[in-house]
Amino acid sequence: MAIRHYWSMAAAAVGFRLVLVLFGGDLHLASRPEVSTPLTSIRRLAEGYWLKQASISPYSGSMYHGSPLLLSVLGPLTNKRSFGHHAHIYCSLIFVAVDFIAAMLIRATGCRLQIARNRSLKSLELTEAVGNSVNRSAGDIASLIYLWNPWAIVTCLGSCTSPIENLMVVIMIYGACSRLAPLAAFGYVMATHLSLYPAILILPVCATTFLCTLAFIYLIMSAIYLDSPLLKTVFFFQIILLLGYGPDTPTTKLFRLKSSSSGKTDISNKDKSSSSRDVQQFSWKQVFYFILWMLFWTCYVLLLSSIILNKVGGLQEMFEKTYGFILTVKDLSPNIGVLWYFFAEVFDFFRSFFLIVFNTNIVFMVLPLAIRLKHRPCFLAFIYTAIVAMLKSYPSVGDSALYLGLLGLFANELAEMQFTFFLFFGYIGVSLLSPVMHNLWIWRGTGNANFYFATGLAYTCLQTVLVVESVSSMIKHDRKLRLLVTA
Repeated sequence: MAIRHYWSMAAAAVGFRLVLVLFGGDLHLASRPEVSTPLTSIRRLAEGYWLKQASISPYSGSMYHGSPLLLSVLGPLTNKRSFGHHAHIYCSLIFVAVDFIAAMLIRATGCRLQIARNRSLKSLELTEAVGNSVNRSAGDIASLIYLWNPWAIVTCLGSCTSPIENLMVVIMIYGACSRLAPLAAFGYVMATHLSLYPAILILPVCATTFLCTLAFIYLIMSAIYLDSPLLKTVFFFQIILLLGYGPDTPTTKLFRLKSSSSGKTDISNKDKSSSSRDVQQFSWKQVFYFILWMLFWTCYVLLLSSIILNKVGGLQEMFEKTYGFILTVKDLSPNIGVLWYFFAEVFDFFRSFFLIVFNTNIVFMVLPLAIRLKHRPCFLAFIYTAIVAMLKSYPSVGDSALYLGLLGLFANELAEMQFTFFLFFGYIGVSLLSPVMHNLWIWRGTGNANFYFATGLAYTCLQTVLVVESVSSMIKHDRKLRLLVTA
């Protein structure tokens, strides 16, 4: 069931952003630690672009730690000023357009998931039992959540590069759902290049213990020596499942149970063959195409980066100042996460040990979730995105805006999710308390670091509850379908 006046609400969200950008003045959101991080700050990007224009490496010192591609795309816009408007207004306008494109791709992904869901329910003969009770347009809901999310709005106004990173992740998911290997590979390579952590979506392809053991050893060695990025081999496997199996469907066991029960009731051979076709068949052809396109885009991105950094640096320095900066958590300025506080307090003797622990902590949860939810790769992408936003070294509210938008794609399956009231007002409370605690600590001097860290800890706990309840609700939904099939 489509949402009435969808395009009016979407246009209103874009118009609201434009009004704030053009007439809202300088709200000083670019300096907020919840909005901007050392990796996404447009001010640091402007500094890096100035260094590059002066024939100095943009990675000199400790200012810029982003992609050289962003220097060429957004760098020239940082020098332009518009009278009567805040600095970097042109970048903010680009981010508004990027957010709208991301929302439309989320909507298109939701439409494909809805088609796959309806086809599966029809094959299982559960359309009347499930479809009529809960049949919302998940794509419309998800895109509107993303467009009207206050965190997505302040990210646009704060002129940070998080919207571009979110767009690349959405392109990757949409391309995989549509089984468009070139588009999925482009989104994956760009998302990993910009922020490294999206590489985690690739790990579910490690189906054997041997490969997982090798990958685990490789990740630990990467964290120690930093010769290669820690999570470079991680996001790939979820995309493999999505390309190979297609959009989310119920488990294969349900279709087999339905086929066996149909055999007992003398159903026609035509119905049996149509039911068997709905069983997920893994397509290695799409996976092979994806790997080839991924190699092509990786070489292309590295070639462009080397051309941009010609005579002002090199790829080795780029890897050290981007991936190495992410993995070693060198910048301990406050943010909405918890790692800055922990590494500010830990002894230097134990720092290397805890770097390995925190960087591999994400990997420990990936394989069990991939095994349990392999039949729902798009939902798996949402869970991984939420885990990354919770455990990454430099988180921001822009990361949460992405996974909350993806959460709307499963409005039908998660309709009976618990603690929604607690989560909703918990997120509102953290959003209001975080700037207050930061002001008490930094500007008024009436608080200390524990005040602000408490809001970050509460924020992390809320995300943990959201991930746990989402997975639990999805498993309950699959069990409900199984009971309806066997009834």
